[in-house]
Parts: sequence; structure tokens; C-alpha cells
Amino acid sequence: MQALIDANHGHMPSYGNDTLTKEADDLIKPALGRDCEIFYVYNGTAANTLACKSVLRSIDSIICPDSAHIFTHEVGAPANATGSKIITLPATDGKITPEQIRIAHQKETYWGVHATRPKLVSITQSTEWGTVYTLDELKGIKEVCTELDMLLHVDGCRIYNAVVSLKCSLAEMCQHIDILSLGGTKNGLMFGEAVVFFNSEASDGFLHLRKQGLQLHSKMRFISAQMKALFTDQLWYHNAKQANLMASQLAEGLILHPEIELYCPVQTNQVFVTMPDKLAKQSMDKVGFFPNGPECYRLVTSFDTTEAEVSQFLFLINK
Repeated sequence: MQALIDANHGHMPSYGNDTLTKEADDLIKPALGRDCEIFYVYNGTAANTLACKSVLRSIDSIICPDSAHIFTHEVGAPANATGSKIITLPATDGKITPEQIRIAHQKETYWGVHATRPKLVSITQSTEWGTVYTLDELKGIKEVCTELDMLLHVDGCRIYNAVVSLKCSLAEMCQHIDILSLGGTKNGLMFGEAVVFFNSEASDGFLHLRKQGLQLHSKMRFISAQMKALFTDQLWYHNAKQANLMASQLAEGLILHPEIELYCPVQTNQVFVTMPDKLAKQSMDKVGFFPNGPECYRLVTSFDTTEAEVSQFLFLINK
């Protein structure tokens, strides 16, 4: 918020030709550890959708987990924008494997001209279930993509939480990615995300595509100023670390309740638990969390969640 206030003075060139956008790029690129091109957009759905559209034709297809937001929670935006088929794979705790991808590719290409051409694998890091792909798992998925002449897109709306969980660097995380939706709002920004291309061929025409996709901000500095703040003194790391720590404490307290169990491992800042609906409803009106299936509930901690708030919620759920 302070970065937005600081950017709100004087006059600067429009459409990303300002000094703040360059300064943000100069901070982000070293952190990601590879040559890349960065394009700022308004939100995560746009980042994912335009990332897909940048490399797909309507005769192509996307392989992704059945829990992926590009399939479940983005109103079909990627399929609508690309005209491409989405091939979903049954995920285990939100994750898919190289062998699943290979089999799906074989099944689709078996029919030759009568089927689509799988061109993109899209996974989420951390996943929609709060779990993380290890660096070796990412490497394995990239290797099968290379083998099958596919590109790897990562929805990184919570990539910072995954980095903290794995105790690695952003650079290590990005070594096996072709296109990254780099998160912003889920780690503190008011608005704004970025599409990052490590594969330069994939970025061809993206300046025009971003405009056509309604995502070119004339006052770009109000996105890039926030991204600059996020990458100054590793604020992204401190924010994600706090969120993960609070989720861990929350999970530890919840499983002490005899009627509450973890639905899947807690590795980042999302906690999924099973509990009787009656137990959940007694506290949902007072604290914002939501159902994620029959007697399954999703609780998310953020960069500014405090230990006092976690304790207060645990007291409420145990009353």
C-alpha cells in the first residue's frame, strides 16, 4: 500500500515505459535466476489464461490435474480463450506425475488427426490443496514435457509459500519452468500478477496478446510498484514464511479436536480438514472459512495472520 502511495505523484510514461516497471524487472529477474521476459497483468485468471493462449491453437490441448484452477475455478476462461481441449488427470493431494502425463499424451495422440495435439502441461505450485511439488518432481515433469515436445506452465499464485516450504530459492524453483504465472495478490498485493516467459519463443506476440486480452494497464506503475516492494529485501519470503507458520500452528491445534482430521498434508498456508458440518457452522459465521466438499473445509492463513488470531479461532472451534 505504501508503494502505491509513493507511486502516486508526478508524471511517468504509460503502458510500462516508466522507471518503476524497469526497477521491478531488475529486482525480479535476478531472483528468478534465469533470463526471462516479464509482463504485468491485473489478476491470476488473466495470467493463467494468457499464458495458455500464448502457445496454443484450438487444435492443441492442455494436460493438467483435475483440481487445477484453469479447469475448476476460472469459469472456463483458458478453454474459452484458446478453444483448446483440457485433459484432466486424477491428482493425488493436488499433484500429478510424469507417468500420468506420458500416458495421457499417448492416449490423445493415438488417434492422430482425429484428436488434439497435447502442447502444454499446467500444474500449480503450491497446489490447490496446499501441497508442493519437490524440485525433483518438477524436474521429472519438465523432462517428460521435453520428451513429448510440450511446454510446462506453472500457476505460481502461491509459489512463494512453496519456496518457503521447500527451503529452496526462487531461482531453484524456476529452473524447470517454461512459463510462470507469478503471484502477487495472494502474498500481499492489492492487485497485480505477472506472466513470466523463460522460453523466449513462447512470448512471441505477447505484447499484443496482453492488450487484446484486456490486461494492458495504462498506469502500469501501480502494478509494478507493488511488485518492486514485494521483491525488495525479500518481502515475498517474509510474507510467505509468516503465512506458512500460522497454517502449521493452526493445523496442530485443529487436530487436537476429536472430530477434526487433516484431509491432506499441510505444507504451505492452506489447511484442509474434515469435520462435522454442525461443528463448522457454529464458527463459520464468525470466522471466514469455507466448505470444500462434503464435511471438508478449507482454511487459509495470510501474510498478516497472527498467533492471537489462530488461538482465538482454536478457542472458538473448541467451545
